[in-house]
Amino acid sequence: MASKARELANLGNAYSDGALSNRNKILNGNFDVWQRGTSITSNNAIDYIADRWATFANGNITTSRQSFTAGQTDVPNEPTYFVRWDVNTYASGDNYFQKIEDVRTLAGQTATISFYAKADTAITIRPRFIQNFGSGGSAEVVTAVDVANVTTSWQKFTITTSIPSISGKTIGTASYLEIELLRITDSFTGYIDLAQVQLEVGDTATPFEHRSYGQELALCQRYYYKTQDNFYSMHFVRSYNSGNVYYGLFQLPVPMRADPSISFESNSIRLPS
Repeated sequence: MASKARELANLGNAYSDGALSNRNKILNGNFDVWQRGTSITSNNAIDYIADRWATFANGNITTSRQSFTAGQTDVPNEPTYFVRWDVNTYASGDNYFQKIEDVRTLAGQTATISFYAKADTAITIRPRFIQNFGSGGSAEVVTAVDVANVTTSWQKFTITTSIPSISGKTIGTASYLEIELLRITDSFTGYIDLAQVQLEVGDTATPFEHRSYGQELALCQRYYYKTQDNFYSMHFVRSYNSGNVYYGLFQLPVPMRADPSISFESNSIRLPS
């Protein structure tokens, strides 16, 4: 664990880089927000679990929320949860990733990714960044970074790399910077645990930036919003009935990144009388 003097020095370096606040480009890096549920098994699919994070599975992988024991000291700052990425059947290309809105993010800059990880069996992960220029944009650019040798004990990993410039590139619609963090290229079955992920500008890994649950939830709801269990719990701004169809207008908690699509978990919907 870093000393207080080291942490203060890191914060000083971060200040010099102009990144003292809002440092972390990763959303839900503390794995506090789980609007979609707390476990999912992915088989030849992409599934989001833990807001903003997704599993890409060519094989069969179970991703789940796990709880830290109160008072543990292996991962500092008393985090509540970590994510467990359990590879039941391995296939090439399996990874756990996050897409960060706008390919301009960190472009042409030095960036540092830091995180805590452990596994049930020692495994090497090979993270990489993908700059995707969106629909109508230039071809994506892939940047491999240093490997991380994960062991059976929690440890902090820090990887610094240069994100390529986007000079001369064409940016289309819905561009993004993707980080494939839990990316394995060797045959593997077992689990990898991940906690406190931070991506920031500069060559220094600063102490993990904490945001309140409310702040983190609002940031995540820009991309996904789940109502309470019953449809009638939504706040209707205006509603009316036309024949057998009930129309309602409700207020989203935050402006969303794009016009959302809507899906229902049940065909049975109770409406306010």
